[in-house]
Amino acid sequence: MASQGLPSPIVSFLREGYNALVHRADYDDPLHPRKKPTSLLYDVDSYPPLLVRFAASIQHVFLMSVSWLYIVVIVNAVGGTTTQAQDIIRMSMIAAGIATILQASRGILGSGYLCPLSSSLTYLPSSVLAARTGGFSLLLGMVAFAGAATGVFSRVTSRLRALFPPEVTGLIVCMSGLQLIAIGCPRFVGSLGPGSPPNLRALLIGAATLLAIVCSTVWNRGKFHVLPLIIGLILGYGLSLGFGELPWHQFQNDISVSWFSLPHRVAPGLSFQIAMVIPFLIACLTANLKTVGDLTLCQKINDADWRRTDMKSISGGLLANGVGTLFSGLSGGVAQNTVSSTVGLSLATGTTSRSIALPAGLIVIALAFFPKLAAVLAAMPAPVIGAMLIYSACYIVIGGLQLLTSRMMDARRIFAVGIALLFGLSIDISPNLYAHAPDFLRPIFISSVAFATVLVIPLSLFFRLGLSNKIQFRLPRAPAASDAVHFMVEEQGAAWGMRREVAMRAEQVMNEIVNSASVLNPALKHLDVSLAFDEMSLDGMIEYEGAPLDIAESAPSFEELGTDKGIAALSKFIICQYADRVRVKRRKGVSSVLFHFDH
Repeated sequence: MASQGLPSPIVSFLREGYNALVHRADYDDPLHPRKKPTSLLYDVDSYPPLLVRFAASIQHVFLMSVSWLYIVVIVNAVGGTTTQAQDIIRMSMIAAGIATILQASRGILGSGYLCPLSSSLTYLPSSVLAARTGGFSLLLGMVAFAGAATGVFSRVTSRLRALFPPEVTGLIVCMSGLQLIAIGCPRFVGSLGPGSPPNLRALLIGAATLLAIVCSTVWNRGKFHVLPLIIGLILGYGLSLGFGELPWHQFQNDISVSWFSLPHRVAPGLSFQIAMVIPFLIACLTANLKTVGDLTLCQKINDADWRRTDMKSISGGLLANGVGTLFSGLSGGVAQNTVSSTVGLSLATGTTSRSIALPAGLIVIALAFFPKLAAVLAAMPAPVIGAMLIYSACYIVIGGLQLLTSRMMDARRIFAVGIALLFGLSIDISPNLYAHAPDFLRPIFISSVAFATVLVIPLSLFFRLGLSNKIQFRLPRAPAASDAVHFMVEEQGAAWGMRREVAMRAEQVMNEIVNSASVLNPALKHLDVSLAFDEMSLDGMIEYEGAPLDIAESAPSFEELGTDKGIAALSKFIICQYADRVRVKRRKGVSSVLFHFDH
């Protein structure tokens, strides 16, 4: 491409554009964006102003409080009293607050992310079964056992990376969001039981609350942008009291408890039964896998350069879950697990600072000693709860889909994810379909998340059978090789689950190597290619008979591009720029170009 004969302004423009491309270190590289996403106001390591931290923590506490309803279900299922339910809730609150603080710490204990914990829906059927079988002492003993089992599982998680490719964690996150919809939508329209018709008054309150939350998120870029739930809650409570959805006398009765009192253990002692081990281990496994999905999403939303799940962080996060659940069982509470809706809130508000975990945890602990304040949260109107869950679910579902589609997918991966997705949804669509499942398997069928999680991991492993991580093939010389390179990279990249960005760079490098080798060796007939992939890297080698490539570390000048030598130098420079490492070897007349990509 000669520059002779072009007007000088055009030459200057082309020169500046060319320099911008080859000197990418001075510009934003779309292939390697900055680590802090621009959508975040306060990322994981930021320290928001004290008032923002306090207000944000209050919003997380609101979402954590929704899970206390599961404790009421457990107590009612075994004919317990309101006092017993309150005792278990208060001890569970203390455990949740401690676990939330631990989860945000870094190291062996904690993931280093803001991902609050609360009472777990996954443990609901096994908890009911234990309470019916041996009373509350057996329930607490088995919860403590589940906490210890979670701690053990956390120590081996780092060796199980192959079980958690992005399509698996993405599906788990997506199903967590869909489960929030299944819980939130009936409350949003005021339908609180089987066959209960929608309530127009509740629907209007829910719609107004959701609209207030969404508007404060979308159009408010000031300080109130990080406080959408508080705005929605004030409006929702006001409308519920004003229109009678929450009658004033009922609200007064709900909060007619003492301001301060010490929490009490619901039952003395702990007990253990071998028959309860399998139900609690199943619940433990599904709860842990849900946590893997939640923490993976936390990692992704805090890093614009996210590539894969950080298993060290996951291991610490699971250990925090285990400690929280163990403490809860020993002190008189139920099993604890991460709250997916809080991750959605963090993403929606752009506030993911782990410094928020401390005030959130302390507030939950304090509420256990101030029953009147906790009662205000417990009296939250159903349509307001529904609006909050739907709001969070939007971000959770989309975040899960982004994780799921962050890698190329072939038929194997599509079927693994698709089958698990469809059968998981069947829990919410046809809940009676699994009504006759054995008791020890009930934890699998308690929620769409649990069932989909239990299915997707073995399906993912099954569909990998017969798939090698190495391939070899032969390419013709340029220009005929271009289509073959594209086909092989697309097909094999999808089978391996490569990031598309790495696949595109690999295709570019292979084409440039073939083109340069063909120009350098006019008699060249074919080239032999071998590729090897694992989750961490893609390594390749192209061999051919002929003169070796002289890899260029620097770009040719703009003026040199008008010559064949300059074009060849540019091609070699591109190879170095797109591959993370390149090496050239020659032995017995055979030249080899080895290239490596971090993945």
